[in-house]
Amino acid sequence: MSSRILQDARRIVVKVGSSLVTNEGRGLDEGAIEEWSRQLAALVHGEDGVRREVIMVSSGAIAEGMKRLGWTTRPKEIHELQAAAAVGQMGLVQMYETKLRAYSVGSAQVLLTHADLADRERYLNARSTLLTLLRLGVVPVINENDTVVNDEIKFGDNDTLGALVANLVDADALVILTDQKGLYTADPRSNPDAQFVHEAQAGDLALEAMAGGAGSSIGKGGMLTKILAAKRAAGSGTSTVIAWGREHNALLRLTQGEAIGTLLIAPTHKNQARKQWMMDHLQLHGSVSIDAGAVRKLQGEGKSLLPVGMVAVEGDFSRGDVIAVRDMQGQEIARGLANYASSEARLLCKHASSEVEQLLGYRGEPEMVHRDNMVVHH
Repeated sequence: MSSRILQDARRIVVKVGSSLVTNEGRGLDEGAIEEWSRQLAALVHGEDGVRREVIMVSSGAIAEGMKRLGWTTRPKEIHELQAAAAVGQMGLVQMYETKLRAYSVGSAQVLLTHADLADRERYLNARSTLLTLLRLGVVPVINENDTVVNDEIKFGDNDTLGALVANLVDADALVILTDQKGLYTADPRSNPDAQFVHEAQAGDLALEAMAGGAGSSIGKGGMLTKILAAKRAAGSGTSTVIAWGREHNALLRLTQGEAIGTLLIAPTHKNQARKQWMMDHLQLHGSVSIDAGAVRKLQGEGKSLLPVGMVAVEGDFSRGDVIAVRDMQGQEIARGLANYASSEARLLCKHASSEVEQLLGYRGEPEMVHRDNMVVHH
């Protein structure tokens, strides 16, 4: 079962740490980025017969910026770190773009802050953008927006961001490539009895005890931030692999079912975790009532909820809020994430999706609640 987790994965977030991307801080490692780009392209093109969607979360902007600015020691001042990130970002994205394009894969730069993912509306916007890029066969290259926030400095080497992105897009797997082979029961450099951990359950507290203390000097993320990232990713049903980034063909071998690195298995299934999260919302901000035809489409055919099936809107909610979907008798038949605020939803009732732009002045999603963001009660 466990060896199939990566084999069966169709949407994968790959996170690489700055010590790998920058060859221990000496500036961008062109050869390493070339290697990952070749493997990412093979996954996107489906060279093994299975096309996959891949997102790259890459550290390295600050280290590359330091090199370009001629700084040898990492500055302590936040604004200097942010300046280094702004300079380094240029080189980082340029290199991924060049290397991926050489393998006929498009790339996109996406800068995210933790605030983007905490805010409901920005969360949905980021999700829509990333899913659209994946559908187009483009590889999004994501980095912390270090020029406006100092989260990477606080949060650890983008490990947290990797997990948040995995949650955001409902990834099947998160692969954290690092400068170590994986997780050991103790530090193998100082303890000869340290055992390698091939497989464990994400969120197991014993893992956190094993991973105390940061290892690499350039990045901020030690093994502990990776363990915590795996725990966070598991919250939405994403399993995590922690592996050595210089392992030959690591990504391709993982997706062929080879056991490389440490696999931390998510205890709940992906869809189950997402649905549970929606079901756990006790305080709903509002609801929409739908006609019998829409009830049939939702319950019988597993379709999304379109505005044309809505007959009334209750409450005051924002885009991204969890709302109830009720039948004409007031019975809750589903709940899900609203694509439109209540004020907009009232205008859209009984109208075709093609009329959205005319009614609201902009073209949003055709659905009120997309089936991927909905739990239907049967």
